[in-house]
Amino acid sequence: MSQSLARALEPSSSTAAHDDLLYRKVSLRIVPFLFLCYVVSFLDRINIGFAQLQMKHDLGFSDAMYGLGAAVFYIGYVLFEVPSNLLLSRFGARRTFTRIMLLWGVASVGMMMVSTPAHFYLLRFMLGVFEAGFFPGIVLYLTYWYPARRRAAVLSVFFAGVAVAGVLGGLVSGWIMRDMGGVLGLYGWQWMFVIEGAPAVVLGLVAAFYLVDGPQHAKWLTAAEKAQLIAERDEDRTASSHSSHSFVQALRNPRVYLFAFIYFSLTCASLTLSFWMPLMIRDFGIRDVLAISLYSVIPNAIGAVGLVLIARHSDRRAERRRHFAVCTIGGGIALSLLTLHLSSFPAMLAILSLATLLIFSALPIFWTVPSSYLSGAAAAGGIALISSIGITSGIVSPWAIGQIKMHTGSMDSALYILTALLFASGVALLIGVPKESKSA
Repeated sequence: MSQSLARALEPSSSTAAHDDLLYRKVSLRIVPFLFLCYVVSFLDRINIGFAQLQMKHDLGFSDAMYGLGAAVFYIGYVLFEVPSNLLLSRFGARRTFTRIMLLWGVASVGMMMVSTPAHFYLLRFMLGVFEAGFFPGIVLYLTYWYPARRRAAVLSVFFAGVAVAGVLGGLVSGWIMRDMGGVLGLYGWQWMFVIEGAPAVVLGLVAAFYLVDGPQHAKWLTAAEKAQLIAERDEDRTASSHSSHSFVQALRNPRVYLFAFIYFSLTCASLTLSFWMPLMIRDFGIRDVLAISLYSVIPNAIGAVGLVLIARHSDRRAERRRHFAVCTIGGGIALSLLTLHLSSFPAMLAILSLATLLIFSALPIFWTVPSSYLSGAAAAGGIALISSIGITSGIVSPWAIGQIKMHTGSMDSALYILTALLFASGVALLIGVPKESKSA
C-alpha cells in the first residue's frame, strides 16, 4: 500500500521539483539585477538626509527649506506614478525601466549643482517625477513571471533592499562626505550626489540590453519553459474571477481604496522607522554618532532577514490575511512598548528590532494581495494608484511626527497613532479580503 502511494506521489513531487528549478532560473536572471536597481533608487531617495549634515551650512538653507524639499519629492512621485505604470503596460518593462533609471540618475547627479532653494525644490520634484512608477512597476513586472502563490517570497527580497540601502547609505555617504570634501574644489555632499547617482545611469544603460518585457521574449528560456510560465500566468489571472480587468473598473472598485488605506497606514509606520530610527536610538541613551549608526544596523538586518523568512512561510501556506494581521498588530504592539522607556538599552533595542521585523515583513505580504484582484490595465493603473495614494505618507508622516515631537518633546503620541493605524490596517485586510481568495 505504501509503495503504491509513493508511486502515486512521485509524478507530483517530480513536477514540483521541476517548477522550483524553473522559477529559480527566472529569479536568478531578473531578481538580482532589479534588486540592485531598487537599492540604488532608495539610496538616491534617502541620501538627502545625509547631505543636510553639510549642505545646509554650505548653502545657508534653513530646516524649513529642507523639510519642503523632502515633501516636494513625494509630490512629484505621487502625481506621476499612475501614468508611469500605464506606460509600462503599453511600452514594456525594458523601455520603461531604462527611462526611469537614466532620468533619475541624471537628476540625482544634478543635485551637485544646487546653489539656491529654487534649484533644490526643482531637482527634488523632478527626481520624484522620474523615479515615479519604479517600485509599482517592479510589482507589475513580477506578475508577468510569477503566479500569486510565489510572489511574497520574491517581493520580500526587494523590501529587504530598503534595509540594505539604509545600512549602505549611512556608511558610504558618511565616508564620501568626510573624505572627498575639497577634491577638485567640490564639497563632500556634491561628491556624494555624483558617486551615488552615477550607478543609476549605468544600470539604466544595462537595462536596455539585459531586461526583457516578459517570458515570451526571454531567449534564455526554452520554448517549453516559456509556454509553462505563460500558461501558469494566464491560469492564475483566469482563476481570479473576482478581479478587475480594466483601469476604469479598478477606479470603481472600493477594494482598491481599501488597499490604498492599508498601504498608507503601513508606510506611515515603515517610513517612521526609516527616518526616525537614529533619533529613537539616541533617546535610548546612546549619544555617540558612530555608535548610533552601528546600532541601527541591528534592527535593519533583523528586519531584512526576518521579512524574507516570514514571506516564504506565507507562500508555503498560501495564506496572506492572518500573516499580515499578525505582522501589523504585532508591530503596533511593539511600537507602543517603546513608550515604556525602559532603562535597559538591550531591551529597548530588542523591542525596536521586533517592531522593524514585523512591520517590514507586512510589506511583501500586502503586495501579493492587490495583484490577485487586478489584471490587465487594472493591474498597471490600480497597483500604481494604490502605491501613489499610500506613499502620500511620505509627505504626511515625517511632517506630523516632527510637529508632535516639537510640541510634546517626545514621540510617544506619534507611536500611539501609528499603533492605531497598524491595528486598523490588519483588521481592514482581514475583513475586506474574502477568506476564499487565492492569495488570502
